[in-house]
Order: sequence, then structure tokens, then C-alpha cells
Amino acid sequence: MSGNRVFRPSGRHLAIVGPTTSGKSAIALAIAESRNDIEIVTVDSMQVYRGMDIGTAKPTAEEQSRVRHHLLDVCDPHDDYTVSRFQADCLAVLESIEGRGHRALLVGGTGLYLQSVTDDLDIPGQFPEVRVELEAQPDTAGLFDRLFVLDPLASTRMEPTNRRRIVRALEVTIGAGRPFSSFGPGIDVHLQSPFPIVGLSVDRSTLDAGIKVRYQQQLADGFVAEVSRLLANPNGIGRAARQALGYAEILVHLETGRPLNEMITEANTRTRRFARRQQRWFARDPRITWIGVDKNDFNKVVNEVACGLVD
Repeated sequence: MSGNRVFRPSGRHLAIVGPTTSGKSAIALAIAESRNDIEIVTVDSMQVYRGMDIGTAKPTAEEQSRVRHHLLDVCDPHDDYTVSRFQADCLAVLESIEGRGHRALLVGGTGLYLQSVTDDLDIPGQFPEVRVELEAQPDTAGLFDRLFVLDPLASTRMEPTNRRRIVRALEVTIGAGRPFSSFGPGIDVHLQSPFPIVGLSVDRSTLDAGIKVRYQQQLADGFVAEVSRLLANPNGIGRAARQALGYAEILVHLETGRPLNEMITEANTRTRRFARRQQRWFARDPRITWIGVDKNDFNKVVNEVACGLVD
């Protein structure tokens, strides 16, 4: 924990998590509309970008007019929005919501973003020059050995083959001049959450079908045209936004001419894998109360989730 922020969220808020297409947004909207003191805080690393609406399944303008939403459209696609920025923005939003005597529904599937708030993570900075140097070294085992020497504790918290985590730990250790492990116990340690967390449990076959249907609808709604507009912007598209599900594949189609149907097939595959990772991430967290969605009536699920709100 960072320990340098005065504000700590109250227990009257509620977080709703789960994999993509599990119905989080619709359930949150239904709950918020049934009460007069609820505001929605989006916990999504891609819905923060302006102009990325269709492909991120961002709440529509009409939905946003019905319930107050936060942390949508806060930066341009050429920016790289970070976890630390989300943490600061989210805490400021929660403080303002509490100041109005209202409660928040934190809704989304970006687990690290939510954990940065629930666990008050002490988030290390970015050191791009160090990272470039590390990524240029192909020997992952050698990088792990280097981490073991510089930060033995951090090395025990990751697999020696997990290159992404090894590079990040080395980047911080070298760039910040202090061990990566000194920033806290890590994401695998779950502290007491300041507010309840409810998870939506969905069968994988249901998720897969939902992902396919969503892409079909997004294409019908003008997804390709949306990506074309982003590509035409003189400021370009940043590294993070370029990797967004669906956007990355349509960019390949537009920039290289690869058939759109092939790229949408790849987008479906990548999104299914992403949904699996989301399920594994949230399954690690013992604080989450799980509610099954597959065979339950929508209104029944809404009522069960709403029970998590503490008056």
C-alpha cells in the first residue's frame, strides 16, 4: 500500500466484475436506474479512449443520459493511459460521488485497474529507456537470473518463463533504483476490500457465443468505419489503443489489405483467450462473491447483485 493518499473509499460502493460479454454493463444500468443515488464508474482500460465506442462496447449516449457515468472518454487514442492514472482518477471520482451523498457501481473487466483501488497499490513508474534495453535481450532465462540477483524476493513471485513480468520487474528495479518487491506484496496478495465485489459467472460456451454475436453486431454498427476514423487522425493511435481487441485486427485489415473476415476470425479467437484470462484473474480473488448468470432470469441476477450494496 502506498499510504500517501488521505482518501479511502467507503464500504457503500459495489464493484461488479466478470469476463467480457458477461452482462456487467446491463446489470449495472438496471440497478442504477432502480435507485436515485447510484453513479457508474467504468473500470475498463479501453473505454477511457475517445472515439473508441463501438469496438469497446461503450455505454451509448442514451444510456449515459439515463445514469451518470464516469471514466469514459478521458483521453485520446494516441495517449497511453496507465494504471496509476486510473487509480488517481478513480479515487478522485469516488471522493466526489461520496461528496454528493451517492454510491458508486464500479463496473468492468480490467482486474488490475480495480485492484489498484481496492488494494491501494503502490504502483511503480514507467522507465521506457530501460524497458527498450531489456526487451532487446532475447534470453529470458538470463533476464530472470539478473532479477534473482537484483531482487530475489520478486523473482520468487513469478515463473522464470514469464517474460513480461520479469521485464517489468527489472525495468522498475533498475529505473527506480529500488527493488520491485519494495512497492508492496504484489497483485497475488488480496487485502481487505473497502467495498464488496460481486462477480458474474458465465459458462465458457455462452461467453464464446456472446463474443461472436457481439462482433457481428459491431460490424453492422460501423466498427470498420470507426477504426478508419481513428487511423485518419493526424495524431495517430498509441501503442495501448492499437492492441485493443478487434481494433488491432481491423487495423491490420486497413493497413495491409488482409481480408476482413480473416481478421474478425482472429479477433474472435483473441477475445475468447482474453475472456479466459479474465476468468482466471478474478478466480484468484477470494473476496469476490460469485453469481451465476447462465440459467438465471435477468431480473433475478440484478436483484442478487444489488444485494451487495451496503446502506
